[in-house]
Amino acid sequence: MIQVERIYKSFNGIPVLKGITFQVQKSEILALIGGSGQGKSVILKHIVGLMKPDEGHVFIEGKDICHLKGNALEEIRGRIGFLFQSNALFTSFTVYENVAFPLREKTHLSEEEIRQRVMDQLEQVGLSGAENKYPAELSGGMMKRTAFARALVQNPEIMLFDEPTTGLDPIIARTILDLIHSLHARLGFTAIIVSHELSRIFQIAHRVAMIHQGTLRMIGTPEEILTSGDPVVRQFVSGASEGPITFY
Repeated sequence: MIQVERIYKSFNGIPVLKGITFQVQKSEILALIGGSGQGKSVILKHIVGLMKPDEGHVFIEGKDICHLKGNALEEIRGRIGFLFQSNALFTSFTVYENVAFPLREKTHLSEEEIRQRVMDQLEQVGLSGAENKYPAELSGGMMKRTAFARALVQNPEIMLFDEPTTGLDPIIARTILDLIHSLHARLGFTAIIVSHELSRIFQIAHRVAMIHQGTLRMIGTPEEILTSGDPVVRQFVSGASEGPITFY
């Protein structure tokens, strides 16, 4: 479904991605892990076409999106849902209007069809009855659920989750990851999740890829990552303060 092939990206002359290559199979959940500032979110932005690589290619079902423009790129993006780390909700829109926004912008559905789809989606994420609230009236978990509903409302084949639990307390963070897991089981989308919630991520991901210093340090099943003999991987997953990973 997704093929990232030797992606290089620098910002102001500083290399962030150094030849990243991996594949994600249809209906698979891949977790991207690694320290802060290692380029995980940058990878997601390449996959959805928000960034272009300095070198390399990103293929979605065989189509190289790095060379697509206009309607061809929008057609691919229409198949991808993106849950932003900051939620990116419109503060002057209600929950209903936020979720309806992509349908009004990208489809020719009638208002009745839009309403039916939005209300169905809000029910799926546990927000029935909250459709008339504004983001300022929502808890952190409710804002995340609203953003999730908006990302899912066009029935995407691919879901990209950029640190979906950032800023949430442990209980709500676990609830959000459980929601991702249950909706994946129901809908079967292909997913990439960037997260630091390793204990739960290792339970729901089919494979895990660790990014370190701009390279793919290791990719494998959760068990393979957890039992790795690589000292960098071992230190990161254990959270040890001593080891080859330095902190500043």
